[in-house]
Amino acid sequence: MTSNDDIPQSPQPDLDAYLARIGWTGERRADATTLRALQRAHIQGIPFENLDPISGSAPSLALPDLEAKLVRGGRGGYCYEHNTLLAAVLETFGFGVTRLAARVVLGARGAIRPRTHMLLLVDVPGDPRPYLADVGFGSGGALLEAVPLVADTEFPDAPRRHRLVNEPHRGPLELWVLQAYEDGTWTDQYAFTVEPYEAPDFEVINWHIATNPRSPFSHLLYVQRTTPDAHLALSGRDLVITRADGSREERELSGREEITRVLTDDFGIAVPAGVPLDERKPSAAAT
Repeated sequence: MTSNDDIPQSPQPDLDAYLARIGWTGERRADATTLRALQRAHIQGIPFENLDPISGSAPSLALPDLEAKLVRGGRGGYCYEHNTLLAAVLETFGFGVTRLAARVVLGARGAIRPRTHMLLLVDVPGDPRPYLADVGFGSGGALLEAVPLVADTEFPDAPRRHRLVNEPHRGPLELWVLQAYEDGTWTDQYAFTVEPYEAPDFEVINWHIATNPRSPFSHLLYVQRTTPDAHLALSGRDLVITRADGSREERELSGREEITRVLTDDFGIAVPAGVPLDERKPSAAAT
């Protein structure tokens, strides 16, 4: 027989440090308003980046390591890091959280991709509807605020617009598709079911995405930052700034020195020494 004292306890997030990092000062309560505000503050406070994978390593998903990197270290991360951190925070607030995995549809051009994107289904006390929360989708079509899991309803998370639709498929669970309104049309972002995934599942997926030579995240720089006024996206040397009014600025950065400066000044990232910022390692997927 074991007592509760013998059961290993999961580490608790440092809420004070996390909330200071994202600049959120609201009341710490588990309701829909707080959930939406936390998601927007997190997205605007912590950038999306893959500096670890292009350096040849899979980032740790252990909470102390995530806090050392994303909260205290001046860094960002990709979906597993962001949403693992947010899940721990939401659970501490009193929300119920189920980890899910989605297939990214955006840019797939009909190809069937594996379920490699992490997102969260959140139960709000007193609310019969679960909410979709996601702070780790590195795209200008990402949700800025958590939305109820309700089909065919438009959600204005200004300056963006989203909706969820159900599409037919062969599985026993409903297939949900997140769509963003872009350039005058609804564009599929990713598709998912509500089958729970556990931490060991994401350890495997994280390792695959970070180290597989066929994964774009292992050989090309991807960085995103959302501010109240604009969305910044850096892919390799190509920088795109999309402002809230829809105007775009595109330019190619000149090399490592300029990339480092842009990452530091515009994306707010403390760039570690030795990251191959100006290298374009070949991808097996392209051969």
